[in-house]
Amino acid sequence: MAGETAIDPAALPYRPCVGVVLMNREGLVFAGQRLDTPGAWQMPQGGIDKGEEPLEAALRELGEETGVGPGSVEFLAQTRDWLTYDLPPRLLGKVWNGRFRGQRQIWALFRFHGSDDEVRLDQPHPEFGEWAWMRPADVVERIVPFKRAIYTRVFADFADRLAPG
Repeated sequence: MAGETAIDPAALPYRPCVGVVLMNREGLVFAGQRLDTPGAWQMPQGGIDKGEEPLEAALRELGEETGVGPGSVEFLAQTRDWLTYDLPPRLLGKVWNGRFRGQRQIWALFRFHGSDDEVRLDQPHPEFGEWAWMRPADVVERIVPFKRAIYTRVFADFADRLAPG
């Protein structure tokens, strides 16, 4: 179309980000349905602030999106490598003010030792409208398609630790 500028994704950087796998005693993981994308479920995730370490960012994002504090979780593992995904063309230039081509993520696995009533979605900047404990395969099935490969990789990386306990 006239007047449109094509965005070259290769010219854009990846947004540094963390993701959180929060596992309960039964070995199920937390997933929230996004307020901005009904039907799309995902695990908590968000950007890493300048000067912030990934684990510190993971605990902050967990609290901001679920209300769960660090006293209710036990850190078990994090992905060894940064994992990346690209935004689909329809979202390029729209998400994150068009500054990024996708995300570069470190994922952290935590065991939740609290009770379900500690989960509070009514945060100052809510991301999720509802939440559930799910099997990893169900979370992969319900995530937006362009993030499926990342979720599959994360669950494979943590497979030896994803168990009741």
